Amino acid sequence: MPKVPKNLAITLKVEYSKNFMIKFHVDLPISQKPTELELKKMKEYFKEMPVSEIISGLKFAQSRWTAKDAGILKVGRKSIVQKEVHSVTTEQAQWRLKNWKMMISNYRRRGYSYPTISRIKKILIQKSKKKSK
Repeated sequence: MPKVPKNLAITLKVEYSKNFMIKFHVDLPISQKPTELELKKMKEYFKEMPVSEIISGLKFAQSRWTAKDAGILKVGRKSIVQKEVHSVTTEQAQWRLKNWKMMISNYRRRGYSYPTISRIKKILIQKSKKKSK
């Protein structure tokens, strides 16, 4: 991958056209050089959306990127289920199933929904049936 200059930026300027669309041009520092397709998509998004929506979307994207970069991004049910059953042994799965009522109360205390708990149980049943190494 080629080295990207530190001062790489996208430039936007202000222009007034005949059809009353105002074109703003702003310098934005970016971390990577965008492809032509990426530039085209960005132009489309900025053209179609109001500035307030763009800013809120960028704020969301920045928060998500920060969490992803820190390694704490846990999105959706799949990652919750995987976190709970990832390194569970056959014996641990069997114990959890025997004490399932207690496990449900623990999961509910953590804020898990019943469908998520049900998915956890389904995987624990599968793990409990596997032979221990």
